[in-house]
Amino acid sequence: MMSKVAHGIVSNMRSILPRLEASVKGGSTSKRPELSEHFTLDEMVANEKLLQYDEGSKERTELETALLGVLNRVEHVPIVINGQEFQAKEDFQQVLPYDIQQPIAHYGHAHRVLIQMAIDKCVEEQVKWDKVRLSDRIDIWERAAMLIAGRYRYNIIAATMLGQGKTLRQAEMDVAELVDFMRINPVFLRELANYEPIRDIQNKCRNSMRLRGLSGFVAAISPFNFTGIAANLPYTPALMGNSVIWKPSDSAILSNYFVFKALREAGVPDGVVNFVPAEETTFASVVTQHPKLAGINFTGTSTVLKVLWQLVAQNINFYQNYPRLVGEGGGKNFHFVHSSAEPETAVACTIRSAFEYAGQKCSSCSMLYVPESLWQNHIREPLLEITASLVVRQDATYCDSFCSAVINRRAYDRIYMWLRYIDQSPSCQILVGGSCDKRRGYYVDPTVVLVKDLDNIICREELLAPILGVYVYPDHKLKETMDKVAQINHGLTGSVFAQDQNFIEEAYDAFRVNVGNLNVNDKSTGLMVGQQPFGAGHMTGTSDKLGTPHSLLRWTSPQVIKESYKTHRNIFYPYMQINDQEQGIAQSDMVSQDESSFGHFNSDGNKVV
Repeated sequence: MMSKVAHGIVSNMRSILPRLEASVKGGSTSKRPELSEHFTLDEMVANEKLLQYDEGSKERTELETALLGVLNRVEHVPIVINGQEFQAKEDFQQVLPYDIQQPIAHYGHAHRVLIQMAIDKCVEEQVKWDKVRLSDRIDIWERAAMLIAGRYRYNIIAATMLGQGKTLRQAEMDVAELVDFMRINPVFLRELANYEPIRDIQNKCRNSMRLRGLSGFVAAISPFNFTGIAANLPYTPALMGNSVIWKPSDSAILSNYFVFKALREAGVPDGVVNFVPAEETTFASVVTQHPKLAGINFTGTSTVLKVLWQLVAQNINFYQNYPRLVGEGGGKNFHFVHSSAEPETAVACTIRSAFEYAGQKCSSCSMLYVPESLWQNHIREPLLEITASLVVRQDATYCDSFCSAVINRRAYDRIYMWLRYIDQSPSCQILVGGSCDKRRGYYVDPTVVLVKDLDNIICREELLAPILGVYVYPDHKLKETMDKVAQINHGLTGSVFAQDQNFIEEAYDAFRVNVGNLNVNDKSTGLMVGQQPFGAGHMTGTSDKLGTPHSLLRWTSPQVIKESYKTHRNIFYPYMQINDQEQGIAQSDMVSQDESSFGHFNSDGNKVV
């Protein structure tokens, strides 16, 4: 399977002349070693199939065993630098979000000296890793995909369910996404490697391009909410020839460590990716002050992304590179319902998008816009009744649990303050939910809030919480409301619900700029690698579209090589009318660099223009 984007890059830009380079499978026509690699693109690739975990099935039995294994053992998660394990003086615990008295892992934070050591090892290893053939790197990633889809699958799912509070389906989707990144990114790399510069005259010169890693090191700072994205942040730059220092989230440290172990077993050399848990500000300070910083790959909040950007800007005169900054911050995602929409579809998609994983996805729906003609009689009652009936379990591993606790105390306190604001705001009315409890775990009820003023902060700010704002707009103010939404809601994704094709066309235009992904009659969540590449612009992110060849290109520094077969010795151009003898070069030795003819020679041997 080749993506349309990648197919365009490869097909439209590839020389139509026969290649001097041959396919890796077909052998080389050159007598010297190839400077670049080319691949045959005959394999079919599909997204990882989701397992169903029916009662009594093999996968359910395997997962139950893995869950017990994680619960019954508090795993030690070390700092790993160049294959060597380190233990910090201060010890922290990763606990279950829904049962904060139950630890599943203990770990330490790297101090400044250890972070500096990791950077030095990264820089040293990058030189060697960048020389490893693309085909050998691809083999490692394909082995990793097999390991994660097989033997490591259930341990990673169990750690994601328990440590990050995900339900079974959400954790299974997360690991499937991780397998997709490991399996599909090598396909994109093959396509990119097949690009050839133009050669208009085959026997005159040979042009080739090789994909190099960035000189220095890459810092990857990963989030708590997606194990797949967390692993993609360090391992996509590594696939492209970079060495990486990976700071995992404290709230996802066990699942991330299991992934790290799987990649080491697959063959990623020590030092290429270094696993360095650390305190956020310490880590950011050390990596941004190092002259060898080549890039930062980040997913989190827009606020933190701005801080990282400012730190890099302050030190720009000290770097040996212009660091690549790739960041995704989520934003304010929305569902916009037209009067022609099917209410059942809009309600079902909105509840899933707003409340699955307690609204903590970077693509979770945070605002719902509904016309007056549908709100009172078609959407209000089912939306509120179903939301009130959602099961928020004290144990995320129960199969009837729709969602569980939010990730940690810091998230709980932030959401609690939002609920207090909503309760006191004259333009907000809580229709269902609104309560929270932190006695055993960090629980927040799914909450629906009617918002009467589009200038209220609830309509603008990313909440990352199980809170859905609803704004009911007059049908005759459709265009005005769409324009306002485009102005205030800048997010990763947005969705429109309608059967009226004319409105859908209008929505394509109205929401062209404010969201990175626009869905029609579907929820804003559930984007798949290779099918719906994701990433947004404005102040929500750098829109580098994870799951495309474009995201790989951000982590390479291509080198173009020209090898001439016809050397030239002349200094002067023909139109200058300088006699060959005046140049001191015999006629037989002359080879014109300029193949175009501006005129002819006269009887004296001078060029006539």
